[in-house]
Amino acid sequence: MMSKILREVDWILIVSILMLTFFGIITMKSFGGESGPLAGGDYFFNRQILWLALGFLVFVISLSIDWNFLKTNSIFLLILYGIVLLLLLFLFLAGHVSRGALSWYKIHSVGVEPVELMKPILVLVLAKYFSKRHAEIGRIFHLLVSGMYAVLPAVFVMLQPALGSATILLFLWLGMALFGGIKFKHLFFLMILGVIVAFSFWHFFLLPYQKQRIISFINPQHDIQGSGYHAIQSTVAIGSGGIFGKGLGFGTQSRLEFLPEHQTDFIFAAFAEEWGLIGVIMIFLFFGMAIWRIVLSGIYAESNFEKLYSAGLSILLFSQAMIHIGMNAGLLPITGLGMPFVSYGGSSLISLFLAVGISQSFYIHRKGIFIGTEERYQEGVFGA
Repeated sequence: MMSKILREVDWILIVSILMLTFFGIITMKSFGGESGPLAGGDYFFNRQILWLALGFLVFVISLSIDWNFLKTNSIFLLILYGIVLLLLLFLFLAGHVSRGALSWYKIHSVGVEPVELMKPILVLVLAKYFSKRHAEIGRIFHLLVSGMYAVLPAVFVMLQPALGSATILLFLWLGMALFGGIKFKHLFFLMILGVIVAFSFWHFFLLPYQKQRIISFINPQHDIQGSGYHAIQSTVAIGSGGIFGKGLGFGTQSRLEFLPEHQTDFIFAAFAEEWGLIGVIMIFLFFGMAIWRIVLSGIYAESNFEKLYSAGLSILLFSQAMIHIGMNAGLLPITGLGMPFVSYGGSSLISLFLAVGISQSFYIHRKGIFIGTEERYQEGVFGA
């Protein structure tokens, strides 16, 4: 079994992902001795290596599982979805506040963030729903029902408040609905509904500091020492990197802590300052390659469920990366969202390795329903 996995797994995808984690880890190493409670050690560097080891172990285990049973078993997915939804709800009773959001369960020194597990589970649930109703997706009823799967956790996440992760959950649903065959008139209806919801959230739900972030996005000079500080320091860090960067360990914005949350929300800016434009190009290439391999595996998948899952996973990675880079570059409001595989965080890294492992498992445990699928996939993926 293991020999089959080693022979057929997409090593280019794995290497691309590992390179992204390497960029993140080596940037954390350059932070060196932090000031304050983390002084005197490579705190983020050491812990991220541990999360990488655990994440890769989860990846290997997921490869050995034949996830094709999900094609016919809806109850298992609904149970998983329900459990994580309850975990999001119970955060309001037993959660731990970190960085101003009630997003974590604190277990000794480890923080567990349920929304990170909800993301791949939501991809699976929506892939299952749309694949079973592919011919009926044009009906507004199915569009609304599928939307509820994303809206419920998004509301809980929004109330934490964690605007960035809530946005990703809604993007997932919209992207997979478009891929599944949503009608344009329904899309127009959703756009109108989105405007109404945005207006309601601005006046009734968004907290003052969240409004300030949006105002600062439009005009960072509005509050340089307050809500506009993060955006300005982030763009300074990216711009000061130049073409070749300042060098590993010489990023003043992160090392001197002008750039806040440089290990998570602003890891791209910290990386760009030290590695420069050349490093940014490399991170784009490896990230693009990883997404392309996932898309390619979906193109030659055996069922709509697998195709939709690959599409959803690609949407998840692409949207989260683009929002993270956009807010680091001053193009989007600061939402507190990490970059996949690069930012510090065990919950995110382990969940993403699980999601990619499921994607690869679909191919490794294929049933060979379509004649010639294997040969075409081998030609596209491995260049055979």
